Amino acid sequence: MRIDRIECIALSLPLKRFFETSFGRFFEREIVLVKVFTNEGTGIGECPVFGPFYSYETLETARHIIHDYIAPAVTQQEISGIEDYIDKVSFIRGHNMAKSGVEFALWDVFAQKAGLALHKLLGGVKSKIPCGISIGVQNSIEELLEEIKKNLELGYQRVKLKIQPGWDIKVVEQVRGSYENIPLMVDANSAYTLADIEVFKALDKFGLMMIEQPLGHEDLYFHSQLQRQLETPICLDESIHSPETAEAAIKMDSCRIINIKPPRIGGLFHTVKIHDLCLHHGIDIWCGGMLETGLGRVFNLAAASLEAFNLPNDIMPSGAYFAGDIISPGIAMDKDGYIRLLDKPGLGYELDFEMVRKYATE
Repeated sequence: MRIDRIECIALSLPLKRFFETSFGRFFEREIVLVKVFTNEGTGIGECPVFGPFYSYETLETARHIIHDYIAPAVTQQEISGIEDYIDKVSFIRGHNMAKSGVEFALWDVFAQKAGLALHKLLGGVKSKIPCGISIGVQNSIEELLEEIKKNLELGYQRVKLKIQPGWDIKVVEQVRGSYENIPLMVDANSAYTLADIEVFKALDKFGLMMIEQPLGHEDLYFHSQLQRQLETPICLDESIHSPETAEAAIKMDSCRIINIKPPRIGGLFHTVKIHDLCLHHGIDIWCGGMLETGLGRVFNLAAASLEAFNLPNDIMPSGAYFAGDIISPGIAMDKDGYIRLLDKPGLGYELDFEMVRKYATE
C-alpha cells in the first residue's frame, strides 16, 4: 500500500457541561482529525491532544510533527503493515499522540482492505464493552452526588471521581456515605506527592477499586513506594507511555492496574504489546478516555475488545459530553452499561462531514 498524502483538520467541539480535573476546567474539546489517503483507500484517525497539561503535546505540535516529520517519512512510500509504519517514524522521539493519529487512520485502511471490523483485525474477542463514567470536579458535593445518581441511572457500571488537593477525602467520604456499594475509583492526574501519604491512607479506607496516577506524570519509583503502603491498588496512566515503561512499572511493583490509552502510547500496535505484557503478568487493565469524539472512541472500543481488558472502561456514548458528534451513527450504550461493537468492515461508523465542517476551526 502506498501513502499518497496526509491531511489534518483542527476541530473544536463545545462540551455540554464543563469538565474539570486537577489541571483545569474545560468548556470545549480541541482535537486533530487525521485523514490518510492511499492508493487502496482513505482512512481517518483522531489525535486527542489536551494542551500542555496532560502531556507536552498540543494541537499545534501534533500538526507540526505530522506535517513536517511523519508525512515526509511515509508519503509516496510502500507501507507493508502497521509495524512498517512504526519503524518508519521511530526516529521521532515521543510525540505519541501525533504518531497515533496517523496510525489509527492506517488501521482503518487495513481493516477496510481486509473486509474486517477493526476490533477483529486487532484480535479482539468481545462483542460488547463495559462502560464506566468519569466525573470531573464539581462546584459542590451536592452537584457531584446528583451527577453520580444521574449516571448510575443511565447504566454505567463504575464511577470515577477526579480529585485534587482540597477535593478528595471529604468528597469520597460523602460519596461512600450515599453509595456504599458502587464500584468507585479516584483519579488524581498527578496532583499529589509522596508527602501527601496521609491523604492516600485516608482514601485507603473507602474500598476503592483503584487510585489512578496519584503522583508525578513520569514517575515510577515513588509510586512503588506508595503502593507498598496501601491496600488500594494504584493504577498508572500518564507514567505509562510505552511497552518499556509498562514493563518497568510491573517489575518495580509501581502499580497493580494499568490504564491503557492508545493515543498516549502511540497507537493500537503498542496497545497490543502492553496488553500481552499485562496478560502475562496478571496485571489488570482497562481503557481510559480523553474526551475523544466518537471517532476517537471507536479505536478505544477496539482496544477494549482484547482479552485482558477486564475492568469497566472510560468509553462513553456520543451524548455523554458532546451535544453533537462527528460520526454516524453515534455511539450508543444500553441500559446495562455496555456498548455493542459493530461488525462492519473498517471502523463501522461514517464521518459526518456536515458536523466536521461545523466544528472545524480553520
